[in-house]
Amino acid sequence: MGTGWIRLWRWTAWGGIGLSLYAGWLTVDDVRDRASSEREISAACDRLVSPAEVMGLRGGMIRATASTYDGDRMDARKLPSSCTIYKVPGPGRTVPLFTLSIRGSSASEPLNEISDDILGDPFYDLDVGGRNAKQDITAVADRRPEPQPLGGGTLGWYTDWYTTVRAECGPGSRATAPRLLHVMARADYEHVSAADRQRLARIARSAIERLASRIGCRTRLPALPEGSLPEAPSALRPARAAEGSCGWFARWFARQAPGQGNSLPDRVLEVPSRSANPVEGCLLAVSPDPMRQAISRLPETRRELVRSKFTHWWMRTVSYFGSEASAVGFNDFGRNQIIKPGTVGHNRSLWWASSLCAGQTAVHAVFFDFSYAYSLDPSTRSALFRAYVDDITKRRGCTHVKYPAMKDFQNLDSSRALPRP
Repeated sequence: MGTGWIRLWRWTAWGGIGLSLYAGWLTVDDVRDRASSEREISAACDRLVSPAEVMGLRGGMIRATASTYDGDRMDARKLPSSCTIYKVPGPGRTVPLFTLSIRGSSASEPLNEISDDILGDPFYDLDVGGRNAKQDITAVADRRPEPQPLGGGTLGWYTDWYTTVRAECGPGSRATAPRLLHVMARADYEHVSAADRQRLARIARSAIERLASRIGCRTRLPALPEGSLPEAPSALRPARAAEGSCGWFARWFARQAPGQGNSLPDRVLEVPSRSANPVEGCLLAVSPDPMRQAISRLPETRRELVRSKFTHWWMRTVSYFGSEASAVGFNDFGRNQIIKPGTVGHNRSLWWASSLCAGQTAVHAVFFDFSYAYSLDPSTRSALFRAYVDDITKRRGCTHVKYPAMKDFQNLDSSRALPRP
């Protein structure tokens, strides 16, 4: 072998050793960064989550960081509380990854808030009237779809990007423990995979177990369903074919005289109807053409007010049972209002009834987008409300049903209605 070949071989050997040392250094550096990231996640989320599970989200990662804002760092001694985690794809760069929120029932703040028609709007229209506006807004609930029951329903509920696990603090719990806990694990990015949905469910269930043990909440949680969680539907389907949680509307509509459905919902988004569900909701909406036709038939003064609002009509029904019914309320222009168990009433375009189901209080509510509620006559609002409450209380075997009085459906306080953007 010539001198040149020997020299080349030596340089190649030394180069290989150098590259191996560099790769080893990078590996050690990655391990160090991952360990540091896991410690930061654990500290930010008050040791309620598995850092490895969090770092497995979004295809897995080596580096993550937590928000430095105090409001985004969790303190399990003070409910509600939350933590926010970011992925670090490169030096000086962060992208949203994950949020964990914990909440407990209280006498001053509703755990289950029946949202108003701005924050609770299930339909997203990027540019109303512009080129980017959706032509058929109510076809897909792309902003707030109906949560699906998690497993048998008693464990909680989920959508494509979050899972909420619930726990009831039973006999033997510490006196300071709330009656009810909710823990939500949320992915803060789009296109959440089936594996990530399952991982979010594991994170939420594990976190609520750790939280319950720490605060002295005696509870027994059902197991997570086996396999991956299916996608949560967001496309609405024809109302006449409704089943599950929206089946009440199809049954009621079939009994109506021809021609009476001009301004009634013709689309629904439902969830499986199970007797164990502590929360059960149904979304109903009117498609664009029937909505425009209905507006054209309104008296002129009413027509102008309706047109000044947003470009779609929708309504929601929801019932809360057992412990969930004791933690229901709404936000009335910045003030939290608790719905006391056993009461009936209304607020703007929200109405609620009460009953006893399996010996426990239940709350049954119907909420209308304000412009839709204003377009309906009081008798139609009342009929829709009664049809829903009659159906679900009969299906659940509830007794002692109480309804708001007819006068509560007569007027809407349009002067206090929040204007649409």
